[in-house]
Amino acid sequence: MKNKIIVILGPTASGKTDLSIKLAKKFNGEIVSADSRQVYRGMDIGTGKITKKEMQGIPHYLLNVASPKRKFTVAQYKKLALRAIKKIQNKNKIPFLVGGTGFYIQAVIDGIIIPQVKPDWKLRSELQKQETKILFEKLRKLDPQRAKTIDKENKRRLIRALEIVIKTGKPVPQLKKESSKFEVLMLGIKRKPAELQKRIRKRLKKRLKQKMLAEVKKLKKSGLSWKRLEEFGLEYRYVAQYLQNKINYQDMVEKLQKEIEHYAKRQMTWFKKDKRIHWIKNSRQAEILVRKFLLC
Repeated sequence: MKNKIIVILGPTASGKTDLSIKLAKKFNGEIVSADSRQVYRGMDIGTGKITKKEMQGIPHYLLNVASPKRKFTVAQYKKLALRAIKKIQNKNKIPFLVGGTGFYIQAVIDGIIIPQVKPDWKLRSELQKQETKILFEKLRKLDPQRAKTIDKENKRRLIRALEIVIKTGKPVPQLKKESSKFEVLMLGIKRKPAELQKRIRKRLKKRLKQKMLAEVKKLKKSGLSWKRLEEFGLEYRYVAQYLQNKINYQDMVEKLQKEIEHYAKRQMTWFKKDKRIHWIKNSRQAEILVRKFLLC
């Protein structure tokens, strides 16, 4: 029991939060978030961060641990997540690692060693000015192997890959793994495309009603540049563009729906590579798998 960990993953809007609360309550668990944007303070509505009421008394970790003014790396996440998991285990409770950021999850459960190449802020600033398409072409020329596996729409990852190649003069190294510390059960929530599309639309409407625009205005007022807000992607990118009068309200909503759907597809592409995931259709299936896993 000591080193058992349960992962709940799936695309955005699939229902990870509700399932994780249900299972954590039933199996004496606490939750560690695996979401690359929910780590930031003040980014609540746009990231769909769980509220205190929704937590139903279940402790949550790795929410609001970083300032949005600074970059937060996967290496930092891994360190804090492992610390939180140890804390949960010391209470004789079950850690539930819950989220949609595949690389964060993999870094924790597979003990991925992150390449130790220090950030070059000047180089990053130069690369940031270039279009995502151009960055991908650059990477394709410099490191064809990494270009095959990278998300070519993810500007932040493209910049980091180019930074490693340029600074070391070598291709991005294959990620090395330490021996796994955990016995892991991975549960994935899969939705039919039409159902997920509907859930994304419903959630987007809710977020807009919850004053998502006001949240972005507040972040801007706190000192974040428009450029930094757009770097966070999805809701923050398109709301920031609307507030700068670059697009109208209807365009913002349509672009958001489309981009969130594309993001969900990219998440599923990542998850489908992992054959350890048990894809579930309902909470009953999840409960059976968890019970069996904990009794082994």
